[in-house]
Amino acid sequence: MQKDGMLIMMNYESSKEYLEGLPMWANQKNSLRDVRCFLQEMGEPDKSMKIFHVAGTNGKGSVCAFISSALLQSGYKVGAFVSPHLEDVRERFLINGAMITEEEFRDSCCRIKELSEKMMEKGFLHPTYFEYVFYMCMDIFHKKDIDLVILEAGLGGRIDITNVIDQPLVSIITSISMDHMNLLGDTIEKIAEEKAGIIKPGIPVIYDGTCLEAAAIIEEQAGKLHSPAYCVDRQSYSVKSWETDGIKAVFYREGREQDFFIPSQAEYQVINGRLAYEALKVAAKDEANGLILDEAQLHQGFQAMRWQARMEEVLPGVFLDGAHNAGGIEAFTETSLRLCKERNKRVHLLFSAVEDKEHAVMIRNLAGKLPLDRITVTHIDSERGLDTETLAEEFQSFLNCEVRGFDTVESAVNNCLKERDEDHLLFCVGSLYLMGEIKTVLRRNGL
Repeated sequence: MQKDGMLIMMNYESSKEYLEGLPMWANQKNSLRDVRCFLQEMGEPDKSMKIFHVAGTNGKGSVCAFISSALLQSGYKVGAFVSPHLEDVRERFLINGAMITEEEFRDSCCRIKELSEKMMEKGFLHPTYFEYVFYMCMDIFHKKDIDLVILEAGLGGRIDITNVIDQPLVSIITSISMDHMNLLGDTIEKIAEEKAGIIKPGIPVIYDGTCLEAAAIIEEQAGKLHSPAYCVDRQSYSVKSWETDGIKAVFYREGREQDFFIPSQAEYQVINGRLAYEALKVAAKDEANGLILDEAQLHQGFQAMRWQARMEEVLPGVFLDGAHNAGGIEAFTETSLRLCKERNKRVHLLFSAVEDKEHAVMIRNLAGKLPLDRITVTHIDSERGLDTETLAEEFQSFLNCEVRGFDTVESAVNNCLKERDEDHLLFCVGSLYLMGEIKTVLRRNGL
């Protein structure tokens, strides 16, 4: 915003309000060619960045967190662009694992607003929400002189705004399952094809090969582009033991074994760690990348990794997991069942979902596998949030146990905490929006 040749600065709150007023998804978006024009106006900051590009259905944020922690431990200055945020939009812009300051957010938001107005005068569309935060990420990381950038794709891959970059160090594709079918396709193969759209000619791709149908699509695309492909599957690691604070695992690579400690109770974090490890080793293998990694520092970085709301035990016996699609729920139930058996507990479940997810499929999976005694459902503070009546009816169609509904997450959480007992574990699952609201309630209560 210009006045008399000077940039007028919004304050932090007004800059947040401006950003939140933009559409998350719009019928009209700038094409990747248009996005390149925006970046050219910015001086193409991405061209000087060394980028790890990450796409997939589940596990993207965790893989980003493993890579970031390992690089930070190795002495690099690391920027990570991730989504969605749980409580604060600044969580999307991480520098050395910490979100940016309010001042940095405000200044960048103002710069991108000025850029947007200039580009609209040239006939381009105003950026959507995700486009806007992507430009902010490019702006912030360029000005902070970041050594290495970890870039998480938003929705899909092929036409995702992050796919405007053309020379990442490596491309990474995490596990693929059914999600956003209205936009990405109604089969695993179609979704995998969209995710595989981030593969660049000649650039190595590291991918989760546990789903054979998805792996075949990724391998085919990598072959067409002459891109070296590195598969990570269940033969790439083994679990030695589950400890109170994590998992002792073994990574197998090129005929060697490496012991790693994964700070999570979820086995899905082992394969996410293994993907991150492969990506780091492959990126460092090319001397032109200038990436020097010490094995001991990688181990330390993985052990220090923290990522919120992924089977996170926020209080004794209280777990948050942001699983919000069929694949995520399947991985969640696997870990939950093991924890129940180890601790000789049954389950109190707090659940919510948004209307465009396969909530009935998720609920059927939960009802059929978990030893449920009590179920609490709630409405999340979003126009897309499902009403409690629908959620309760879907659970009751599978189970006879008590289902209680609450209009707000705060009232649901407070009631669940009041009902905690020695016989049950409380698992909160179904939506990352739910996780963010729970985090806010716990923080407000000093927990």
